[in-house]
Amino acid sequence: MILLVSLNSRYSHTNLALRYIKANLKELEKHSKILEFSINQDLNLVVEEILKYNPKIVGFSIYIWSAKESKYVIDLIKSINKKIIIIAGGPEVAHTPHRVDFKNVDYFICGEGEVAFYELCKDLLDKKTIKDRFIYPQILDLKKIKFPYDNFSQDDIKNKIIYVESSRGCPYKCEFCLSSIDKKVRYFDIDLFINELEKLWNRGVRNFKFIDRTFNLNIKVAIELIDYFLQKQQIDDFRLHFEVIPDNFPNKLKQKLTLFKKNILQLEIGIQSLNPKVLKNINRSMDLEKVKQNLYFLDNYTNAHLHVDLIIGLPGESVESFKNNLNQLKKLTKAEIQVGILKKLSGTTINRHDKEYDMVYSPYPPYEIMQNSLIDYFTMQKLKRFARFWDIFYNSGQFFYTIEYLFNDGRVFENFFEFSKFIFNKTNQTHKISLNRQSELLFEFLTEVKNFNKTEIADSFIKDLMRIEGRTILPFMREFASKIPDLRGKKIKKENKRQLLRN
Repeated sequence: MILLVSLNSRYSHTNLALRYIKANLKELEKHSKILEFSINQDLNLVVEEILKYNPKIVGFSIYIWSAKESKYVIDLIKSINKKIIIIAGGPEVAHTPHRVDFKNVDYFICGEGEVAFYELCKDLLDKKTIKDRFIYPQILDLKKIKFPYDNFSQDDIKNKIIYVESSRGCPYKCEFCLSSIDKKVRYFDIDLFINELEKLWNRGVRNFKFIDRTFNLNIKVAIELIDYFLQKQQIDDFRLHFEVIPDNFPNKLKQKLTLFKKNILQLEIGIQSLNPKVLKNINRSMDLEKVKQNLYFLDNYTNAHLHVDLIIGLPGESVESFKNNLNQLKKLTKAEIQVGILKKLSGTTINRHDKEYDMVYSPYPPYEIMQNSLIDYFTMQKLKRFARFWDIFYNSGQFFYTIEYLFNDGRVFENFFEFSKFIFNKTNQTHKISLNRQSELLFEFLTEVKNFNKTEIADSFIKDLMRIEGRTILPFMREFASKIPDLRGKKIKKENKRQLLRN
C-alpha cells in the first residue's frame, strides 16, 4: 500500500498535489490511497490512522504551515516501524536548507513529483538501489501528465474547496516568492482543461479556486476561461477565484470582467508595496500608474470582490513607507486589504538583503521577519498585531460602516495603529476576542479616545447589524447594542431598518 498524506491548514482545504501524484501512478494507482488531515487534529490519532493501512511507502506533501506537524508524525511512524519508507515533497522540503529537521525522511522529491514519485516508488518496490536521497526532477511537459480532478470525492465537492490550475510558473522575479524560481510559464491544453472543468461542474462543483500565479498573463487563455464561466452564470450560482497581476488588464479583458454578476468573481491582486525603491529591491516589476487605473476600473465598473496584498518588512521599507502604502491604497480601492508579514522561504533570493538591511527572521515556521535595520523588534511586534487586528476589524466586514470613522481624516495607518495598541493594552491577546468584545472595544475607542458622538456611533453599529441580519453573529450585535446607554429601549423595527440603510 502506498499512502499519500497531507496535513492541511484547515478541514475545508484539499491538497491538489496529492491528487496529481495519485492520477499519475499508472499501475500503482490501484494500490494507493490519499489521506488528508488537519494540523489541528490530534497528531497521535493521525499516526494511528496511517499505521492502520500497514503501508510500505508513505508520501508526505509538506508546506510551511504543516512542517512541524509533519515532522512529528513522520518521527512517530519511524519510531514504531522503521521499515516504512517515507518520501517527502512540497515547497517546504523542495529547497535547502531545511529549517525543520526531517532526519527520518528517506527520500526528498525537490520539484514536480508527478513522474518522479511514480518512478521512485517503482524502483523501491522492485528493490532497486537508490543512490541519491534528494531527487531533482526535470520540468514537466504539462500536456503529458494526467489531470487530477477525478480524485476529488463527492465529499470534497460537497464540503471543501476545489483547487484547479490552467498553468504553472511565473515570469516575474519577486525575491520573496517561490513561484519566481520557475520562470517559464507552462500551460495545460486549454481545450482538455475546460473539459475537466465541465466534468467538475456536472459533478456539482460551484466553487472554483484557480491557483495559477498569473492568471491574466496570457490574455487569450484567460478570456477562453472567462467565456466558459460567463455561460455558466446563466445556469446557476457559483464562485470563481483568480490570482491576477495588477498592471495587465487590456480593454478586452476589462470588458469581459464587467459581465459577471455580483457574488461570483473574486480577484486576488498582489501589490506588496507602492514604493518604487522597495519594488526595485525585490525585483518586482510593476507599472504603478496602470495599477491605480486598473484598481479604479475594477472597483467601479465590475462586480468583482477584490483582495489586494501589502507586505510588512520588505527590505528598504520603513514604517513611514508602509504607512504611505496603506494610506494610498485605502484611497485607491474599497477592496479587502490583506496585510502580510515578510517570510524568508528557502529557495528564494530574499536572503541577499540580509547583510545590507540586517534582516533577522524567526528560525521556526513560518519564518517571519523579526526585525531589520529600519524596523526594530518591538515595533515589528506591534506591526504584526496591527496586521492581525486589521484582519479582524477591517477585512472581516463585520464593522463595514463603523470602522470608516477611523479613516475619515485620511490617516488610515496612524489611526488604526493607535487602535491596535489600544486593543492589545485592553486585552493582551490577538486571538479569541469575541465579536461582542470587539464591538465594545471599537465603540469605546471611537467615543472615549476619538470623541465621536455616542449616539452617532451607536446608529452606525445598528447599520452594521442590519447589514448582517440573518447571519449567526446577529445575537452578539444585539447583545452589544442593548448595552449602549443611548440605545436602551430603542427597538429595531423594519421601518427603522429601511431608514438606517438609506442613511
